[in-house]
Amino acid sequence: MKKFKTLILTMLGMLMCIPSFAQSSEIQWVEDLKQMDSSQLTLLVIVGIILGVILILLVLMVYLMTFMSAVFKKQNPELADQPSWWDEFKLKHITGKLKPVGSKEEQDLQLDHSYDGIVELDNHMPPWLANVFFLTIAFAVVYFTYYSVLGLGKSQIEEYQEELRVASIQIEAYKALAVSSIDENTVVFDATRESLTVGKKIYDSNCAACHASDGGGGVGPNLTDEYWIHGGSIEDIFSVVKYGVVEKGMIPWQDQLSPEEMQQVSSYIMTLTNTTPANPKEPQGDKYEPTIEQPIDTLTEEELGVEEAQ
Repeated sequence: MKKFKTLILTMLGMLMCIPSFAQSSEIQWVEDLKQMDSSQLTLLVIVGIILGVILILLVLMVYLMTFMSAVFKKQNPELADQPSWWDEFKLKHITGKLKPVGSKEEQDLQLDHSYDGIVELDNHMPPWLANVFFLTIAFAVVYFTYYSVLGLGKSQIEEYQEELRVASIQIEAYKALAVSSIDENTVVFDATRESLTVGKKIYDSNCAACHASDGGGGVGPNLTDEYWIHGGSIEDIFSVVKYGVVEKGMIPWQDQLSPEEMQQVSSYIMTLTNTTPANPKEPQGDKYEPTIEQPIDTLTEEELGVEEAQ
């Protein structure tokens, strides 16, 4: 009974150590556990309790079998000399039959090696070690056949290439999601040549008719000076492009341009500031003074022409 109590206390101590181990561990299952919602955690706790009850019942069954075996041996003295099932299992699968120390059988196994009185016996391998050795041989045969002979499994290089393929798909999906979520609150000035080149194409196709190809203005206001009617930040320009100014004749472009395209044309419009158009229209609105200086990589017409040709 004391052994049973000790076993139960040991199991409870191990269960109490699990939370502290989880707090200091960085393995993946701990991270997955932290991301579970309340319903998943509740289900996991219920499954854990059920498994714990099953384990306790198994321990009780083993204890009862041991107790009943001891009772039967007391009632039947002839059974006392018979080995228990655990002794038979240990003899057959774990330790094997050991030779008595100092017996003739042990002396027959003694080799001619003696080092400071220490002798060596030619014992057979323990059954558990021999079984592990046989299992490794069987595993090696199956592994070699599966990967090398039949070619069903992927090599390390193939697994690496597959991981790269999956990662590239995830990156493209992330980029598509990030681009589609651009609005007047998340828009940023994109000064890359690719973005400004696309922005110029969109401007020439849709905006030049009202604002002139060089941004000097026509029906619409001048985009090259420091005066803006609705604000000169990237957020303000994007908002005007997206929603338009219907009362002044500018249509909203959110149904014809993607969020990325509206960001690109808005970024290009910002590069027109402080340029010199052929026939600039008089300033309109209020002077815009940016609170944070934005680096604008203005491209020349020649550079944009090269980009378009490419």
